[in-house]
Amino acid sequence: MGRGGVYKSDKRKKELLRQKKQEEKRQRRFKKDAVVDENAEAESSKETEAAVDHPEA
Repeated sequence: MGRGGVYKSDKRKKELLRQKKQEEKRQRRFKKDAVVDENAEAESSKETEAAVDHPEA
Protein backbone atom coordinates (compact mmCIF):
# COMPACT_ATOMS: atom_id res chain seq x y z
CA MET A 1 0.00 0.00 0.00
CA GLY A 2 2.91 2.37 0.65
CA ARG A 3 3.81 2.07 -3.01
CA GLY A 4 0.41 3.33 -4.13
CA GLY A 5 0.87 6.53 -2.13
CA VAL A 6 4.19 7.23 -3.81
CA TYR A 7 2.67 6.70 -7.25
CA LYS A 8 -0.12 9.15 -6.53
CA SER A 9 2.35 11.66 -5.15
CA ASP A 10 4.57 11.43 -8.24
CA LYS A 11 1.56 11.67 -10.51
CA ARG A 12 0.30 14.71 -8.63
CA LYS A 13 3.74 16.32 -8.78
CA LYS A 14 3.88 15.84 -12.55
CA GLU A 15 0.41 17.30 -12.93
CA LEU A 16 1.35 20.36 -10.87
CA LEU A 17 4.50 20.88 -12.93
CA ARG A 18 2.47 20.61 -16.14
CA GLN A 19 -0.04 23.17 -14.88
CA LYS A 20 2.76 25.50 -13.78
CA LYS A 21 4.42 25.35 -17.21
CA GLN A 22 1.07 25.91 -18.91
CA GLU A 23 0.41 28.98 -16.75
CA GLU A 24 3.91 30.36 -17.46
CA LYS A 25 3.31 29.98 -21.19
CA ARG A 26 -0.03 31.77 -20.85
CA GLN A 27 1.62 34.62 -18.94
CA ARG A 28 4.38 34.98 -21.54
CA ARG A 29 1.81 35.01 -24.33
CA PHE A 30 -0.23 37.62 -22.46
CA LYS A 31 2.85 39.84 -21.91
CA LYS A 32 3.88 39.47 -25.56
CA ASP A 33 0.40 40.45 -26.73
CA ALA A 34 0.42 43.47 -24.39
CA VAL A 35 3.79 44.63 -25.76
CA VAL A 36 2.59 44.24 -29.35
CA ASP A 37 -0.56 46.23 -28.53
CA GLU A 38 1.49 49.01 -26.92
CA ASN A 39 3.78 49.21 -29.96
CA ALA A 40 0.81 49.35 -32.31
CA GLU A 41 -0.78 52.14 -30.26
CA ALA A 42 2.49 54.08 -30.18
CA GLU A 43 2.90 53.81 -33.95
CA SER A 44 -0.68 54.87 -34.66
CA SER A 45 -0.33 57.88 -32.34
CA LYS A 46 2.89 58.88 -34.16
CA GLU A 47 1.07 58.61 -37.49
CA THR A 48 -1.75 60.78 -36.15
CA GLU A 49 0.74 63.39 -34.92
CA ALA A 50 2.47 63.37 -38.33
CA ALA A 51 -0.87 63.85 -40.07
CA VAL A 52 -1.67 66.80 -37.80
CA ASP A 53 1.75 68.38 -38.42
CA HIS A 54 1.51 67.87 -42.20
CA PRO A 55 -2.15 67.90 -43.24
CA GLU A 56 -1.34 67.87 -46.98
CA ALA A 57 0.38 64.45 -46.72
